[in-house]
Amino acid sequence: MKRRVVVSILGTQLDLGRREDRWRRWRPNVGLAQQPGLFVDRLELIHDNHAAALAETIAGDIETVSPATELRRHVVNFRDPWDFSEVYTALRDFAQSYPFDPEAEDYLVNITTGTHVAQICWFLLTEARLVPGRLLQLSPPRARDEGEGVAGTHRIIDLDLSRYDAIAQRFTSERAEAASFLKSGIQTRNAAFNRTIDEIERVVIRSDAPVLLTGPTGAGKSQLARRIFELKQAERKVAGAFVEVNCATLRGDQAMSALFGHVRGAFTGAAGERGGLLRAADRGVLFLDEIGELGLDEQAMCLRAIEEGRFLPVGSDTEVTARFQLLAGTNRDLGEAVRQGRFREDFLARLNLWTFRLPALRDRREDIEPNLDFELRRFLEREGEAVSFNRQAREHYLHFATGAEAVWSANFRDLAASVTRMATLAPQGRITVEVVDEEIARLQAAWRPAGKTGEGVDLAALLGPDGMAALDRFDAIQLAGVVALCREHGSISAAGRALFARSRLEKVSRNDADRLRKYLARFGLSFEHIQVPPDRRTV
Repeated sequence: MKRRVVVSILGTQLDLGRREDRWRRWRPNVGLAQQPGLFVDRLELIHDNHAAALAETIAGDIETVSPATELRRHVVNFRDPWDFSEVYTALRDFAQSYPFDPEAEDYLVNITTGTHVAQICWFLLTEARLVPGRLLQLSPPRARDEGEGVAGTHRIIDLDLSRYDAIAQRFTSERAEAASFLKSGIQTRNAAFNRTIDEIERVVIRSDAPVLLTGPTGAGKSQLARRIFELKQAERKVAGAFVEVNCATLRGDQAMSALFGHVRGAFTGAAGERGGLLRAADRGVLFLDEIGELGLDEQAMCLRAIEEGRFLPVGSDTEVTARFQLLAGTNRDLGEAVRQGRFREDFLARLNLWTFRLPALRDRREDIEPNLDFELRRFLEREGEAVSFNRQAREHYLHFATGAEAVWSANFRDLAASVTRMATLAPQGRITVEVVDEEIARLQAAWRPAGKTGEGVDLAALLGPDGMAALDRFDAIQLAGVVALCREHGSISAAGRALFARSRLEKVSRNDADRLRKYLARFGLSFEHIQVPPDRRTV
């Protein structure tokens, strides 16, 4: 059977009693040793050096009422017992140095004594499992029961929410609502994407650490960043603004000024002072989109601003402070950029604590239908006109949109533009088969350069001069087309389905991914190697 150990702070007021009447009044730490059904094997009593005499008295009285209870005293001094930082640090240090043994001992933390600040700190330390136990609340006896030897009552509070179904269900419901909020209320069906959103929800509610969102252009990084801010705002986790900047638009000397601000006269044309985007994001969220385009000097200053919360405006000798959560977005391979010397390794290490990749739309084809409905709702909000599909037109559009022929090279931007065009051209607010046919033709024409030819593929950079010399022109054209299509898909399985759709229908191909892998291997290539075009590897 486990030994029961109670950790308690000496109550300099509640535990105090004059020698002649101390047995006629309720004293929590003495009453603790008298609780029916709660035998305490050991009491760890915390007090400061000014209360040593009171602690000695309490120790003697506990020995009187419960001789078998071992008492250990710990001196912890608080200069200001109402200073949260000081009290939390002191109690955390106590908890970290204490030799807890949960296998052999059952721990209770008495939150009856000590200041309200101390009680809150005990709650936080126990919830975080720095103290592996439960909370203990003692109550004085009711007035009619007061008298010599009356110990009062107690209640044990277990912070394991799994024991409380109603509370657990409420938390589960609130988490589901938060995840739905991040998805703009879209009932997405892709399991991998839904898991990613669930994890993002947990991270951004509980942490202010930087978050890196990766994925192809148009995958929804900007919209998700704004929803993250709005969720944190609703949860009162931020008090400042949402500041978004596209780093691809920051060039030359103006980049430093835009991000960090400048003082008057800092450079030619600086007629006045500028606060800068980092200062504008103070106590809020800063979203740096296309962060791979940021210069090395700006990266260094951003890193210091994130870690220390301060930086120097251009031309200033006085630092300014700004605390914000950084969200960053990129469609680049930042690891490759580090190897090329175009991105700071220490900055990437700081950003890479929480990295989430948003999949391309073509890899979430089951989510096209709910996003189709979402875009129609957005059209209604924007234009004030309700538009819908007739049944045949909807089936026709979804058959094309979820099929292998649909490239969705610009991802959700393509889908949003497509719905807007159809809704605008819909006669009497009904999208017909004819409207869908016209839209499909537009999309096919727009995607043809990327999806049906090898235009823009530099085979020489992939194969080298000797590899190119060994290719027939027929093989080169075919390989370029395959490489271009592979770069439009996030996985080898998705690319294989697009390449061998007809073979699969005729049951010629059993494993599209394996077939594509073997084809690329003939030229010494792999799907992972060709995913990032050579001209983008140097970014």
